[in-house]
Amino acid sequence: MPRIVDHAERRELITDALFRVIVRDGLGAVSLRHVAAEAGVTAGMVQHYFASKEELMTFAMQTAGARYEDRIRAAVGALGENPAPGAALRAVLENFIPRSEEERHDGRISLEFQAYATGRDDLVAGLAAGDIELRGWLASLLAAATGVDDAAASVRATALLGTAEGLGVKVLTSALSPAEALAALHDQFALTGIGVAAGATAG
Repeated sequence: MPRIVDHAERRELITDALFRVIVRDGLGAVSLRHVAAEAGVTAGMVQHYFASKEELMTFAMQTAGARYEDRIRAAVGALGENPAPGAALRAVLENFIPRSEEERHDGRISLEFQAYATGRDDLVAGLAAGDIELRGWLASLLAAATGVDDAAASVRATALLGTAEGLGVKVLTSALSPAEALAALHDQFALTGIGVAAGATAG
């Protein structure tokens, strides 16, 4: 009998190859042929699943975003049932500081995709929608943790998210250590009124 092809597995194989090319060679090196060689398949197979580089990049951006969402869900889930709002907020924002090699890998991919999306209205709109949803969630957690009104919570949540993202970029590009970045983020938590539990470390 002919082998049953797992199309989701093939797409994952190709997408992982794209991620490796981006991390190793940069976004400018990406082409369907280059990704096919990295995946060990033919260019024709890549084109069977992705008609163009743009289609491949869009799918890969969605995949990378889903990985971040899975990591955040796992971090919040590790807090147990019904975690305190402040603890959940801290767990989410700390995930923007890459600590392991896998997290650095994903962080570099995220930076490349953000640069790629610049000037592409459809991709920017997708990123913006996700950002609005995340900021809304963080604001609701912050309001519950500190008792501030919704307007103040929205402003402070946006500031904390920007701080966490910026510190994560510094870890990737400016030799800032994860411990230093987390210490700075924890200081911002304290200023916002959602202090860090005693014994919290860089992990």
